[in-house]
Amino acid sequence: MELATTRLWIRELVMEDWPAVHRYASDPRVTLHTIWGPNTEKDTMQYVQSMLDAQQQELRTVYEMAVIRQEDNQLIGGCGLHLYDQQQAEIGYCYDPDSWGKGYASEAAAAMLEYGFNQLNLHRIYARCRPDNIGSAKVMQKIGMTYEGHLREHMYYKQQWQDSYQYSMLQTEFRENPLF
Repeated sequence: MELATTRLWIRELVMEDWPAVHRYASDPRVTLHTIWGPNTEKDTMQYVQSMLDAQQQELRTVYEMAVIRQEDNQLIGGCGLHLYDQQQAEIGYCYDPDSWGKGYASEAAAAMLEYGFNQLNLHRIYARCRPDNIGSAKVMQKIGMTYEGHLREHMYYKQQWQDSYQYSMLQTEFRENPLF
């Protein structure tokens, strides 16, 4: 799978991507709001290998993609869809801090929404973020997702209970107001 936007290429991960992925996956600023990390080199290599394995699934449920900036062919982050029951998916994204605030996450996430609804024929795509992850919430709002609510202490990781904001978009909403 490959997608192109105005400024980005979104493509399958390859093992040679692991050093670029590790640059941001090992950064505590990036992993502050994630359930994983900061990664060791071994963690990142295992993650990339698991994504290569997922690409080979007969009934694929994980689409974790590399996001490449076209102007310099630099891997700046990742975005993905994790399918549940072939009707719904969770969208996620993670970027190098040097790429924050430039609209790349919204651009790639919008392309993934389009892929999920148009190619995978999903009914619903949702996303979650920690309440203090304002940048992630802004991405969800910018791509037209609807705020569904505040999930209180629904996940336990990094030695504490965590809250999340949840957003979603339905295929009918996407078709009525396409982003493209």
